[in-house]
Formats: sequence, structure tokens, C-alpha cells
Amino acid sequence: MTDLLIVEDDPELGTLVRDFLIQAGYTVTLCPDAEEGLKRLREEQFRLVLLDVMLPGRNGFETCAAIRAEDDIPVLMMSAHSDEQSMLLGFETGADDYIEKPFSVPVLTAKIRALLKRRSEPDSAVLSACGITLDTVSHRVMKNGKEIRLGAKEFDLLRCLMEHPGQAMSKDALFDDVWGLDCFTEPATVSVHIRWLREKLEDDPTHPKIIVTVYKLGYRFGETL
Repeated sequence: MTDLLIVEDDPELGTLVRDFLIQAGYTVTLCPDAEEGLKRLREEQFRLVLLDVMLPGRNGFETCAAIRAEDDIPVLMMSAHSDEQSMLLGFETGADDYIEKPFSVPVLTAKIRALLKRRSEPDSAVLSACGITLDTVSHRVMKNGKEIRLGAKEFDLLRCLMEHPGQAMSKDALFDDVWGLDCFTEPATVSVHIRWLREKLEDDPTHPKIIVTVYKLGYRFGETL
């Protein structure tokens, strides 16, 4: 298994980032466009994708959505666009984190390390409540016996909530648990991921009963204890 797949059309930048990451101890494959990147993902195994937004042909947002349709591998998007709309679009298409160009190598490696750490932490339990069953070993989620496909961060966020059933959890606490203290993503992404979870888990996402909003604090899984 290769650690990282970089999809970057700028050969100078792509080679520079690849060489730095190799020096940091990672095994790396570099692809110049989305089609080759998607082909590699189907044929080989990787631990994380480092995905540029401005790609020839299919852009990074479209590519991320295509990856999410087939795989829950962590995706870290790279972009020169730092506006909120671009970042939210990245998360909405399934990215786990987002880094603005130009970036420093220490920040990039910190983000990669945080994402890989979350994925590699050992799991050893099955959580079940409100008709939802979450298997932390197989990374599968079932609702009333039917499997629900979640992204990596959606899974971790649901796990965190289900580990504290009936308890109000602040957005900051959820962010620290799921994204990590060494992550540079904006805490506002918690609300975005909660919305996605509700769309997949709730019978009526506009009137949630499984993931409930706690006014001025955060969220709660299920009813209070």
C-alpha cells in the first residue's frame, strides 16, 4: 500500500511536494490529472489523497465527489482559493480537510498526520441506539438493518456523538475529537458535517430526532438520559 496519492497538474509544485513528503517518510505517487488519479485509486491502495482543485478537465470538486462515490479514503484538498464558499464546496463534495496555496510543508504534513492518525486509531466496539448501529471495526453504519454510506469524517463525528448518548456536546468538543487539536480546518465544518449526517440518517432532516441541536452549545445524539 502506498501512503499518499497526489493529484496536481503543476509539475513543478507536484514534484516539490512529492519530494518533501518522501523526505518526511511517506511513500508517494504523483498524478497530473483527475482521470489518471481515479484510475490509480481503482487499481491500487492508498491511505490518503492530496487533491488539487484547479485540474484540467474534471476539477478537484468533481473528482472528490467521484472518489466519495466509491471510497471513503481521506481527501485533503489544495487550492489557491481561500474564500469560504470554495472551502464549503470542498467539504460538501466530501473532502476531509482543505489547505490554501501557497502552504508551508510543516502545515501540510501536520494535516496529513492528523488525517492518517484518525484513520489508524484502533477501534473495538459496536455502538447502537435510535435504530443506528455503528461498527467501529468494519467502519459500517446501519439504520434499521440497512447500510448507510458515510464519509470518513461523517463516520468519526457520528461515532463521537454515539459514544455520549443523550449528552450535549459542544461544537468545539466535537471538532477537537474528530479533526484533532493539530488540525487547521475551521470549526464551522462541524455544522456542515452534521447537516450531511442528518440528510443520511434522519427520516425528516428538517425536524431531526436522532441528532438534535442544543441551543447555543452544539448537538446531542438521541433523547436526554
